[in-house]
Order: sequence, then structure tokens, then C-alpha cells
Amino acid sequence: MSCLVKSNYSHQLSSTAMAMCSSFCPQIPNQLRAKPISPFPIKSLFTLSVKAFSSQTSNASPKVDGLSARIGFLGIGIMGSPMAQNLIKAGCDVTVWNRTKSKCDPLISLGAKYKSSPQEVAASCDVTFAMLANPENAVEVACGEHGAASGMTSGKGYVDVSTVDGATSKFISGHINATGASFLEAPVSGSKKPAEDGQLIFLTAGDKSLYETVAPLLDIMGKSRFYLGDVGNGAAMKIVVNMIMGSMMASFSEGLLLSEKVGLDPGVLVEVVSQGAISAPMYKMKGPSMIQSTYPTAFPLKHQQKDLRLALGLAESVSQPTPIAAAANELYKVAKSHGLSDQDFSAVIEALKAKLQNPAK
Repeated sequence: MSCLVKSNYSHQLSSTAMAMCSSFCPQIPNQLRAKPISPFPIKSLFTLSVKAFSSQTSNASPKVDGLSARIGFLGIGIMGSPMAQNLIKAGCDVTVWNRTKSKCDPLISLGAKYKSSPQEVAASCDVTFAMLANPENAVEVACGEHGAASGMTSGKGYVDVSTVDGATSKFISGHINATGASFLEAPVSGSKKPAEDGQLIFLTAGDKSLYETVAPLLDIMGKSRFYLGDVGNGAAMKIVVNMIMGSMMASFSEGLLLSEKVGLDPGVLVEVVSQGAISAPMYKMKGPSMIQSTYPTAFPLKHQQKDLRLALGLAESVSQPTPIAAAANELYKVAKSHGLSDQDFSAVIEALKAKLQNPAK
């Protein structure tokens, strides 16, 4: 990253940093749901194309029309890979980049093109998506040396689907808009399996025209989308959702261990919870493997802890008490100290087991 970017970043951003996706999203009131934008059915997306922005405004958004959509995708990890794959399978013209090129190979075998830098991807595409692990990476890929912003011009769009704090999102937006291109933040609710199944939930904010342009693409990758207004609102919504999720998982972990401690079958507890008023798909999905002490990674624990930290920073900025989230954050920090960072976030239960085994600590 260039010195200028680092300097601006440290000056404009809060100290909170790092991010990624969740496997649960609470019901959002109907009045907040975005209405369908595009008249095109999903299967008609083989004919998508993004043309140049109108010359009448420096930040005009591309129009969907024709047969030559050029879509970039930066960050081919747990989430980015299945998202890009769904676009390719839908017939889209996709160009990919990842720091480790080998992660792009499966997509290249499906027909994706490859470029050696985010700058080259952005320069060759009409709309570029980015799915990065944390705020630092999101800024570097967008604004650093050979970053996407260096390849953006009027007539292009940048859609950041990473989970970052609002300050980071606004910082990236400023750099993208300075090139004459348009910016949309679109963090997702959903983890690996929803990404594979095209069942993500997009929480978007920013350029409304760009939102309308990429809506059909979001519909390929997700089951629903919400337009939330100004840049920063999408990031805030995602952070709140993940704060709730992290706290729920910590409480669920306590319940599983308590049920076993008093002689109950934790498997039956999972069934009872799954059929009651507090039912959530997360419990039924994660409970059985947690009982077996296995934690296949869908959403890394380190990212859940990061999102809780971002949530606490957001709450502090508006003087909102969040004592439950604060307690949950400490538990995830203990889990990280036990080497569980790359395990699924459900491995937080191991932190509670460690406390039972070492009550003096």
C-alpha cells in the first residue's frame, strides 16, 4: 500500500479493523425490504451487459443491456469462491484475482479469466466485486498500490461485499468516487453453504443507480437484498447482525454444556430448542457437531470475534450499552487464545470447557 493511502487510512479510520460473513440473519421488517428492481428473470442473466456510464455525470452508473457483461471478482476465499462460481455458472463473463493464484484455478477451469492485480481486474471490467477478510485487506486491495481504484474510471462500479466498519467503507468509497466511478457497499449475511447455494442476504448502501444495475447479479448470488441508503448503513447493519449472532452462539454453548452437566442429553436440547419459540437455523445446523466437539469452518471464529469488536466500537460511538456482546467478545478472545481462530465460530464452546477444566483461571 502506498504511504499516502496508509497515512489517510490511519487518520480517517477508527482503530477497529478486520471482517467476514455470518450464517444467520434475523427477520427484517417488511417495510425495510427492497422491492425488486430488475424486470429480468434470473435465467435471462445470460444476456447481461454493463455499458459505459453516462457522460453527463462523473459518477453515473452502468446500464444493464446486451450480451457482454464484464464482472471482476477480487478475493477468492471461503465466500468469494462460491459467489464467483455462481456468476460463472449463470453465464457471466468473470475475471478473478486472489493473492494466492492457485485459489483461482478452479474458477479458471470453469471459464473465468485471471488478472495479476486488482488494478488490472478493475481496468478490464465494468463492475468489480470484492470479498476480503478484514478492513485492512479491503483498503489495500481497493486503494493500495496496484489496487482496484487505480483501474477505475468514470463508467465503472465497485461493489464491496466484505464485512468492514462504516469508516472503512466510507474511506474506500471516497477513493473510488474520486476516480469518477460509483461505489456500493454490500456486505452479506450468510456463510459458506448459503454462498454455495446462492442464498446470501445482501445489505447494500451507497450509489442507488449502481444498486439497480447489479441487482440481477446479487439475485444470482443471494436470496434477498436490502437497500439501506447512505454508505455506512450496510456495514452497520451487518455488524449488528453479527453481534447478535455471536452472542446467541455463546449463550447456546452455555446451554449445551449445562444440560450435559446436569445429566440431560444435549442432543435432545437441540431438538427442543429447534421446535420452540427461540428456534434458529443456526442451532440445528451447528448443535450436533458441537456436541461431537467438531467445528468444520463455515465462518471462522477469528472473524466472529472481530465483528464483535467492531460492534462494541460502533456502540461506543453512540453511547449505547452492549454488556451481553461485551461478555461474549471476551469469551471469543479466550477461544482465540486456545488456538481456535481458524475453527468455526461454534468452537467458542471450547473456551467454556477450558474454564471448567481450569476454574482458577
